[in-house]
Amino acid sequence: MKKWITFNLALVLFAILMTTLGSCKGKGMAENKDIALNESAKTITENPKKKLSQEFRDYWYAGEAEITSYALEQPRYGQMRDGHAVLVFVTEPFSADKQVKADAHKSDNIPVLKLNSTKKYLTGIYPYSIMSSSFYPVHDNGHSLKVTFSAQEWCGQVYAQLNNRDQFEIMSHSYFESEADQNLTLDKVTLENEIWNKIRIDPKGLPVGDVKIIPALEYIRLSHKELKSYDANARLTDDGEESTYIITYPELARTLKIKFSSSFPYTIEGWTETFISGYGPNAKTMTSRAKKIKSITSPYWQRNGNEHVSLRDSLGL
Repeated sequence: MKKWITFNLALVLFAILMTTLGSCKGKGMAENKDIALNESAKTITENPKKKLSQEFRDYWYAGEAEITSYALEQPRYGQMRDGHAVLVFVTEPFSADKQVKADAHKSDNIPVLKLNSTKKYLTGIYPYSIMSSSFYPVHDNGHSLKVTFSAQEWCGQVYAQLNNRDQFEIMSHSYFESEADQNLTLDKVTLENEIWNKIRIDPKGLPVGDVKIIPALEYIRLSHKELKSYDANARLTDDGEESTYIITYPELARTLKIKFSSSFPYTIEGWTETFISGYGPNAKTMTSRAKKIKSITSPYWQRNGNEHVSLRDSLGL
C-alpha cells in the first residue's frame, strides 16, 4: 500500500512539474511571439517622433493658417503663361485609419502639417486650375500620410491620390485613354510633394546626395511620364538669410529649386522648375518661376462671407 501511494504521489508530482514547465514554456512562447510581432510592427511604423519646439507650437498651433501668394510664370505647351500660385500651410488632426482629416479627437489621430498648393493660369482661351495636397506628420518621423493632385481645364480633368500604408498605394484617373484608370503600389521613397512640408519643419533633415524620389504628381500627370521613383541628386545650399533646396532628375532633364528663409518658420520665398515643355518639334527646355507676393496668417475657413472678398487684396489676388 505504501509503495502504491508513493508511486501515485510521484505521478502527481511529475504531472504538476510537467504542467508547470509547460506553462512556463507557453509563457515564453507568448513572450517570443509578442517580441516577433513588435519587431514586425517596427518594419511598418516609421522613425521615432521628433520633439516639437515651443517656437513651432506657438506658430503652428495658434488657430490660423499661413497663406502665401506668388506671381507665377508657368510654361505650358512650349509657351510661357502668366498666373498666380498660393501655398496654404496649416496643422490639423489626421485619421490614421481613414487617412482624412479627423472629425473628432481620437488617441490614434496623427497631427499633420497640411499643404494645399494651387496654381491658376490661362492657355489661350481656356484656363488651367491645379491643386496638390500633402499631409505630413509634424513629428517628422515618416513620409506623407497622403498626397492628392487634381487638374481641371476645358479638355477634361485628371486626379491622383497616394496613400501611405504598407507601401504607397496610388490610384490615378485621367480623360486620356493611355492613362485612364490606374491602380498601383510603389516602394516607399522620398516624395517630392512632401519636401515642401519638410522644409517648414526641419530643412536640415532634407535628403541630400544621390537619392530615389517620386516626382510631384502634378509633373507626372501633366508631362505624361511614368509614375515611379526616379534617380535624383539633391543638395542644400545656405546663402545666409535664404537657403535653396535643389533636386535634379537626369532622366527627366528636370531641376526643381525651392528657395526659403534660413531661419524658422522657414517660409517659402519662391521656386523655379526647369523642364521640357511642349511636344514634338515644339518641345523646348523652359523654366517656371514663382515669386512671393504676400504672406498672411488667418483662420480663412471663418472668412467665407461676401464681406470677406476684399481680404484677397491683402494677398495681391
